Amino acid sequence: MDTSTPPKSGTSFLKTCFNGVNALSGFGILSIPYALSQGGWLSVLMFTTIAVICFYTGILLQRCIDSSSLVKTYPDIGELAFGRKGRIIVAIFMYLELYLVAIDFMILEGDNLEKLFPSVDFHVAGLKIGGKQGFVLIFSLLVLPTTWFRSLSALAYVSVGGIVASVILIAAVIWVGAFDGVGFHERGMLVNWAGIPTAMSLYSFCFSGHAVFPMIYTGMSNRKMFPTVLLLCFIICTLSYGL
Repeated sequence: MDTSTPPKSGTSFLKTCFNGVNALSGFGILSIPYALSQGGWLSVLMFTTIAVICFYTGILLQRCIDSSSLVKTYPDIGELAFGRKGRIIVAIFMYLELYLVAIDFMILEGDNLEKLFPSVDFHVAGLKIGGKQGFVLIFSLLVLPTTWFRSLSALAYVSVGGIVASVILIAAVIWVGAFDGVGFHERGMLVNWAGIPTAMSLYSFCFSGHAVFPMIYTGMSNRKMFPTVLLLCFIICTLSYGL
């Protein structure tokens, strides 16, 4: 794929940043404190290392796409490297990951809303649906239309909503810690070797946006700016997770 003459149409630099930050930032904000408590303070070095590795592998994905005009998606990279079997294996793992992550978020949504509204039940056509199941169904229907967007430029407006939600979440955690009586305490172990695997898996989850990087890259109007976009996205998300 020749990147010397970028396509005239595509996603702008700013909208690509919104999509990239939204792909990386998310529920990991709440799992980072637990990961730190499991691995100890020195696991912050592991957190930073994983962020650098994920950024570099994102650049490697760009090089894979640029290596052939036939490569546009993640499964295409698998086929280029390992043939037809590679394409099938990569596609299975990629779509299974996206599918399970979506299910995970729907379950979390139902659990959290049920705790906020414990006495809520839904009655539809004579059927009684529990609060948790009802919330999962409602938000599944709300999220469903976002999967119909064919343009990453249009999807960027949805990404802005995700970014705003992350900012509100960070502000809420800081408020609770600083002004709501919880406080910040200098406690915890320097390193907990038994908890390192847990910390590593949670840190890795925070930067697992590689499944959509090829789509973000190929949808850009100026693909030469992809490394800058990726670097900016990783810096923003690393700082937000670090807070």
